Formats: sequence, C-alpha cells, structure tokens
Amino acid sequence: MSTENEGNPVPPAPSAPPVPPSSPAAPPQAAASDGGEAPTAPIPPTPQSAPGAPAGDPYGTAPQAPDASWPPPPPATPSYADPGAGAGAAWGSSYDQQHQQYGQQQPFQQPQPAPKKGSGRGGLIAAVLVAALVAGGLGGGLGYTLAKNNDDSGSTTISSTSSGGATQVKRAAGTIAAVAQNSLPSTVTIESESTNGEGGTGTGFVFDKQGHIITNNHVVADSLDGGKLTATFPDGKKYDAEVVGHAQGYDVAVIKLKNPPSDLKPLALGDSDKVAVGDETIAIGAPFGLSNTVTTGIISAKNRPVASSDGSSTSKASYMSALQTDASINPGNSGGPLLDASGAVIGINSAIQSASSGGLGSTGQSGSIGLGFAIPINQAKYVAQQLIKTGKPVYAKIGASVSLEDGSSGAQITDSGSGGSAAVESGGPADKAGLKPGDVITKLDDTVIDSGPTLIGEIWTHKPGDKVEITYKRGGSEHTVTVTLGSRVGDN
Repeated sequence: MSTENEGNPVPPAPSAPPVPPSSPAAPPQAAASDGGEAPTAPIPPTPQSAPGAPAGDPYGTAPQAPDASWPPPPPATPSYADPGAGAGAAWGSSYDQQHQQYGQQQPFQQPQPAPKKGSGRGGLIAAVLVAALVAGGLGGGLGYTLAKNNDDSGSTTISSTSSGGATQVKRAAGTIAAVAQNSLPSTVTIESESTNGEGGTGTGFVFDKQGHIITNNHVVADSLDGGKLTATFPDGKKYDAEVVGHAQGYDVAVIKLKNPPSDLKPLALGDSDKVAVGDETIAIGAPFGLSNTVTTGIISAKNRPVASSDGSSTSKASYMSALQTDASINPGNSGGPLLDASGAVIGINSAIQSASSGGLGSTGQSGSIGLGFAIPINQAKYVAQQLIKTGKPVYAKIGASVSLEDGSSGAQITDSGSGGSAAVESGGPADKAGLKPGDVITKLDDTVIDSGPTLIGEIWTHKPGDKVEITYKRGGSEHTVTVTLGSRVGDN
C-alpha cells in the first residue's frame, strides 16, 4: 500500500475472501473540496505471496486482541517479505510475533506529516494485503460537476437578475455535492505533534455532541506522552484536543475537543454489514495537506484482510477485515470518513496500497492507485464506545498462537508462543475446544482463513463471548468445533 500508517509492514496476504454480491453502482458525482494543508504518509509495499461484524449492545464488551504479549513489535523486515521469519503469534497469548510478521506485509496509512514536521510512512498481496498507513488522512481530488442553467430558451443573450446578483445553484438532495455540503462541517483536520516537534496531519469526524472525534490511532500517535493535538474545522476554527483512548491493534482512536462548540453535528453512522460491492462511496480528508478534499468511488471489495503499518522497525501492525474502495485516498486522509451515497459513515479510511518502489520504512510519499482500505464502521463504533467508556480497547481472542509466515493453506497453531509461552493457553477458548499445536485453521464460520493475519482480522470483527465455528485440519482430517471467544484488555 502506498499510504502511510503507523505500524509495521505486514506479511503476504492470504487468499482472497469471498467477494460479496455486487450491487449496481450509482454514478458518482463530483463535489468541490477546500484545499488544506495536511500531508499524508505512504504505505510500504506488500510481500507477494501470503498464506491462507460484531453486533450487539454498542457498549458491550469489545473484541479483544491476542493474548498476553500482544501486540509484539513488528520485525524490521515484513514477515511476508522474509520467508525465514516464522515466529508464531499467540492469538491470545503470543500475538507479538504474529503481529510483527503480519505488519510487515501491509503498511498502515499514516497521517500526512504536518508542515515542517514528521515524515511520511509507508503493498498489497494476493490474500493478506500489506497496506501503508496514510499519514494525515486519506485524500483525493473530486472533480467538479458543472451546474447547468435551467433556462431552456435558445437565446444566447446573458441577462442579469433583477437583484443584480448571481443566481445560486441548488444541489438536489442525494447528489455528491449535497452530501459533501452536509458532511464537511462535521469533518476536521487533525494536527498531531510530539514533544520533540515531530508530527503529521490526519483527518477525523464528529462522533457526538460532547466533542468526541473518531480518527486513526496512527494519526494521533505522535501526540501521546505529552505532545500537542489540534482539530480544525472547515470554517477555520481550531480547537485544542486530547486523546481519550486509542487502540493500536484496531487502528482506532478517540480524541475530545477542549471547550467544544455547542453546535456540533455528529455524522450519521451507516451499517457496514449491509454494504455491497458496487455501492457508491465518498471520502473526505486532507490528502497531502489539502484539507476538506472530497473524492468518490465505489466499494470494490469487502472483508479484505489487511495488515498495515508505517514500515518502521519499531512500529506495530494493525489488522482489519477492510472495506476496499477505489475512491482516491492519499496520505493525510487517514482517519477521515468513508460515506455511502446517503452521507452515512460506513468506514474510517486507514490504509492504501502503493505502487511506490520504495521499500518498508521508505520516507517517500506515494499517491492513490485506486486501492484504499477502510475500517468498517460497525467495528469502529464499537471500539470507540469502549474507548470513551473505559479509555482502553478490548480484543476478542481464541487463546492460541498462530504463524504469520507466508502460506495459503490456513492459520497454523505454532509449537510455542511468544517468549517461550504455551502455544495454546491453558484453560483458554482454543484449549477448551480441543485445539492443539500443529492444527491448521481453515475457516471461521463461513469465512475462508488462508493465513494467521486473516484469522486475526476476522476474530477482531467479533466481541468477547461470541460463539464462532472453527474448521481445522489435523493429520489430514478436517474437524469443526465451536469456540467461545475470550477477551484481552489493552494493547500491551
């Protein structure tokens, strides 16, 4: 992916998940966007080969990440890129190793580096995509649709109105221009700066009237531990903000405006489970610092396994079962809303695949090639509610370490977990279901699992306590068991 995200490169992607039925795509309409300065960062290229929504009470327990040592620091070289790397990551306990490998495959989209500050960070594989974080938010130019005069007369004479002023063009409800007009006032450009002056620019949108803003974790990461964070609305009003909670594994964060205005208008949230391939999409962000930019496209795929990171040797990868869109997204669009044709938020723009020849850790910024990835809003909403409620993310887990090495046959439970711990947590969900080291998980419910990263992303679309059917192979025989997912609180 060529967008910049904060995290590590991800290993090669597993085989592509089933493609959802396509629906007629509505003709995209162009909308004008304001220019803003919010640079974004490119995503590192993905390795070439890869192995094989939560519903319920919005304030219910959030899905939990793999066990104890999760997330592990990603390796300097993406796992997919290095077939020799093979440390398994505990789904519940030894997630670190897996995370590192998976992060190598797909870079996160990172926020664009803020002017005078931080640099951009920065591919996509058959199964599990290695996306780069788009720093500063996803971006893309949206063409203008010329307004036509309603005058049907054949006269070429131009006459002024009685008032002497220009006639105001009216945009019909449901057009891209109308959606942009209604949504832009609730979208902000976020500037994040660390204590040493480094930082970047990203995007976010109003979640509630109390001043909470949803964005990507990698957008605000620089401001953690004493840094500075601000949010600027399209009307130019800027507010200081603070991080309420952040989830590195999900790449979701919630910030809150200090002294928020009383007229905040939260964006309506859609249902990402009902999105169909071919549905029209509208993205808002600050690509390369151009705040309030609007672009359009369609949903080009669903349930796309993506691991993203910024490509640095110290960053950790994030995992998602993403919505794929061809709407133009670039560094700086990170954290911005992906809207449907009605203007409802269906995802959070987070990573992109880049055609850049730069390797992991490359500082060059690449642009959109029509492969953007968004966190489904149903998952993001659940995570945001948990962050607002407790300040910490909750991840679902099965309590087993799986390999993040290249492959396409499934997610294999490793012989040992992170730091020499047991590969299958004693008394954990996998243990109770009878799973053992060496078992290869090939399906979770109806979703084909072709690799460890794919399994992680799918598990995280669920909540702790959810029951899932896991199909696995052992000694040439296939078995199916029901597993009740456990939970893990926090990223460390």
